[in-house]
Amino acid sequence: MSSAARSLSEPQVLAHTKRRLFPDDGAAHSYVVADTQFSQNEWLPGQPIEPEIRDRLAPFNHVEIGGGFPDLVGVRDLESELVAVERVGDEPPLIAIEAKGETSSGVDTELGIVQAYDRLHEANAAYFAAPIDTVSETDRTLARELNVGVLGVDATGEVEVLETARVVGNRTSTEATALRFQAGTQGVADASFGLNHPKNYLGYPLAHYADGDTATLLSEYEVVGAVTDARRGAAFLGLIEDGPRVELTSLGQEVVRFAKARCGSVESALAEFEEWFRSRKRFVDLAPQWGQLARRVVFEYPATELLVTELQHMHEDGIPEPSLVDVVEYLHELHPTFTVELFVRGDDDVRSRVLTGDGELRRAPLEDGSVYHSPTVFQLKAMLYHTGILTERGKEPSRLEPTEDVWALREPV
Repeated sequence: MSSAARSLSEPQVLAHTKRRLFPDDGAAHSYVVADTQFSQNEWLPGQPIEPEIRDRLAPFNHVEIGGGFPDLVGVRDLESELVAVERVGDEPPLIAIEAKGETSSGVDTELGIVQAYDRLHEANAAYFAAPIDTVSETDRTLARELNVGVLGVDATGEVEVLETARVVGNRTSTEATALRFQAGTQGVADASFGLNHPKNYLGYPLAHYADGDTATLLSEYEVVGAVTDARRGAAFLGLIEDGPRVELTSLGQEVVRFAKARCGSVESALAEFEEWFRSRKRFVDLAPQWGQLARRVVFEYPATELLVTELQHMHEDGIPEPSLVDVVEYLHELHPTFTVELFVRGDDDVRSRVLTGDGELRRAPLEDGSVYHSPTVFQLKAMLYHTGILTERGKEPSRLEPTEDVWALREPV
């Protein structure tokens, strides 16, 4: 076996593969996680995982795809060099990667290819990655037969496409849906709701539709001063398609219809927003009709229905006022990937503290407010409060006491 093969451990192979398939180029609709086993200090006894490798592989999560847990799984549009079929359907493909590196017993390439093939039961594309000198012609033939792509990594970290993957049209699992959530415009991974009142987001499609400059109208009517945050939040809530040119979605158009039906014009509706400036009263009590509209909009956000459904189940199970820690532990039993992605920050040190190598939760770190995503525990929770869904507002992570932060339904059934 060559020195090139001996020099590459599995974490190193995976880190180079991630850089090749998921470059840090700011591409839209792209998100990837490495399995939690790579978040540990050691890969094998006496074989540490270098900090720079862990940093490159972060964030970590334990995602079940095709009856197993891929080493790397994510969502991204792939270049033609990597795939035999560029796309199936309208969404970017869900990609699963299995990697193998040098061990005392060599590199089990056949096992890696078979594991990658198993992921195709739910993933759209699967790859096997290994030190390039360990991949034989027999391995490549097997991978072609199984529609698995093969990536060879050399000692310098260069990745060569030995076999392209064939994209298939599988429907992905609930766990994979969590990664699509993070990869989309409504994910909480790389951006956030910058504001914590739903009126700020309702006002954006109205100002966009009205005659005049959107930012100027939002300021003149005292809807919101933080226009960029309002625009980003309106996109998160599915009210607009945010790009070089802002377009109203069907939900955003419905907000405009409501405003015109109730107030006669969007300008008159915006004028009504002035009355609510700096009010701390619950929005659904302050402006009941607008509050109910905001409730409908917030319920369209992908995380809301899951949260409300499981909080109802907790109420039925005799937990009417669960703490944030209670909620995270309960949800993780049922929706582990979604729970981690929704609540836990993606930083290497945070995920390493919160999750074991097998993807189980550690309770003690969950009692530290700094491990949580602000857009979930602060802004989203505040909006759920203002729309009458939850009993309490959200708090910034720096002010959060997770064991005392109550997530209770205002109107359980």
